[in-house]
Amino acid sequence: MLDSSRLDIIAEEIEKAAEYAALKQKEVHRSFKDDGSVLTEADTAISRTITEKIHTLFPEAAVISEEEEGVIDRNAEWIFILDPIDGTDVYSQGLPSFAVSLGILDKERKPVGAFISAPRFGIGTEKLNIRLYPGKKPLLNGEEISLRGNKDEITEITMGSKGAKELDFSAFKGKVRVFGSTIIHILSPALFSSIEGTVVQKCFVWDIASSHAVLKSLGMDLDDENGNGFVYTDEFIFGKEKLKTILYGGTEKGRKSLRAMLPPR
Repeated sequence: MLDSSRLDIIAEEIEKAAEYAALKQKEVHRSFKDDGSVLTEADTAISRTITEKIHTLFPEAAVISEEEEGVIDRNAEWIFILDPIDGTDVYSQGLPSFAVSLGILDKERKPVGAFISAPRFGIGTEKLNIRLYPGKKPLLNGEEISLRGNKDEITEITMGSKGAKELDFSAFKGKVRVFGSTIIHILSPALFSSIEGTVVQKCFVWDIASSHAVLKSLGMDLDDENGNGFVYTDEFIFGKEKLKTILYGGTEKGRKSLRAMLPPR
């Protein structure tokens, strides 16, 4: 099991990195990667700092970061998955719905831990900090998270901004919320009483690992469009391949409803 005192240090580093991102947001300069996605100076600075800290505290672990390359031990006992800023596009435009995210997968490729800090996206507060240590309950700003509302009946969901292109809405009568951060989208059923589910479009491992761990710790999960539980393959993790399917998140009953109401086009 990972040492909790060292996990405390990682959690504090993630929260400090998020505060740094919030401060830098006023003077952010956008650039673009080869795939057209947005990159900022804060992304690279946070990636470097957090990656180095993990290597120092947990040298036996593998680290996957959106912004780092290198040789990685695929047989490591633990895999840390870092997204320096999830929602870089909205971050670069000054919007508050971005997060620094670090997920943990175990050797069986199961999402079991999470550190998520959204410094400008609080729920009745100015910030949102989530800690989930492997084998423990998830905490939101130091308090244990408990589900609120009936999550089996789908009336309101979150999804990415390309949902109208990729999904058939003809059978869906509910509301859709779009925040611009996949991490926050997946978390939303766990955080908001009025949001029951989420639809995850084609993304990368760093976009889902942390918030998926939180969902699983609360009895929810992610399924593909055929109802199969999502599996983290080595190609998805280490090859940094893009997700090829659409995922549906929530309770078992909620996921089934979502698949029926919002099938792929």
